[in-house]
Formats: sequence, C-alpha cells, structure tokens
Amino acid sequence: MLFLLHTPWVHSLKEKRMIVKSLIAKLQNKFHIFAAEIDEQDIHQIIVIGVAAIVPHNAITKSHIRGILDIWLQ
Repeated sequence: MLFLLHTPWVHSLKEKRMIVKSLIAKLQNKFHIFAAEIDEQDIHQIIVIGVAAIVPHNAITKSHIRGILDIWLQ
C-alpha cells in the first residue's frame, strides 16, 4: 500500500525527515508492519510512504488500513 501526503507547512528536508521518522515509528509500533519512505525523498513538501504487512485474514487488513488512515490524517 502506498500513502502520499502533501505537507505545505514543511520548509526543509530536516523537518520532513523528523516527520517521516515519527510517522513510520508510530505505524511500526502500533501495527507491527513494514513501512519506509519510498519516493520523493528530496522534495520537502511531499511524503510518500510504502506499507507492507503479512496478516492471517482479511479482517485484520481492513482494521490495519482504518488505523493507518487515522494516524495519517491526524
């Protein structure tokens, strides 16, 4: 799954990296998934994060997606 976030309030790559690091840590700690910034690393106002998980059934997938979107939209 791929998530794209436009961050017009970010004014430097250092600030962006702090946000990305925090967001990825939250996702990994809460959902035990794999997450990484996968594109647009040099553009400070766009964050692209790829997320992957192995789950035993579809209900967990839907729950994870809802939870990830809740964190993403905060």
